[in-house]
Amino acid sequence: MKKTVIFDLDGTLLDSIYDIAVCMNETLKSLNLDTYSIDEYKYFVGYGVDELVLNVLKNNLDLKEKLVKRFKEIYDEKLHSNTKPYDGIYSLLDGLVKLNCNLAVLSNKPDLMTKEYVKINFKDYPFFEVHGQRSDIPKKPDPIAAINIAKRLDIPCEKVFFVGDTKVDMQTAKSAGMIAIGVLWGFRDEKELRENGADFIVNHPLDILEIISNS
Repeated sequence: MKKTVIFDLDGTLLDSIYDIAVCMNETLKSLNLDTYSIDEYKYFVGYGVDELVLNVLKNNLDLKEKLVKRFKEIYDEKLHSNTKPYDGIYSLLDGLVKLNCNLAVLSNKPDLMTKEYVKINFKDYPFFEVHGQRSDIPKKPDPIAAINIAKRLDIPCEKVFFVGDTKVDMQTAKSAGMIAIGVLWGFRDEKELRENGADFIVNHPLDILEIISNS
């Protein structure tokens, strides 16, 4: 049975918080609303665009639809040059390929953009399943998308490693019956990851390779 790893995208494979923050702040400025720091955005992201907008709007919820539309226009204009893989990610993927692992991505970023970012940044790697947020599938932490990936790869959920940086990912993994690996280079801290069921906590991408090699 092939070892299988499902990765979150933002905050796990890709360092994208700067571009998200810049685009949202530009959106907020266009509506004469307060902006936020990059560190604040680390706690706003993880549940998809709609929740990001609700987090920044706070008491101005009547502007939600307008802000979502404008943010998507700004963010979708291009793939952002500051969004790139974290140090060590390519070495991790090289090692997983040598182990002949199934690789997959499950993100709450919109589906088309998720696929485009994986295509651009990881074109040399065999990601067999790549899924972002879609209207017909509940987003994380609902486990159904993760379970569907395991079914398509014909791997029991309990044999799948799910790697992410937020409680959303840990909750998804545990609800799906998967092995949860929490990473500390992303958007949240160890306390959040442990409180939401992380089976492993890692400080560097190659720590993941060691866990999977020894499993």
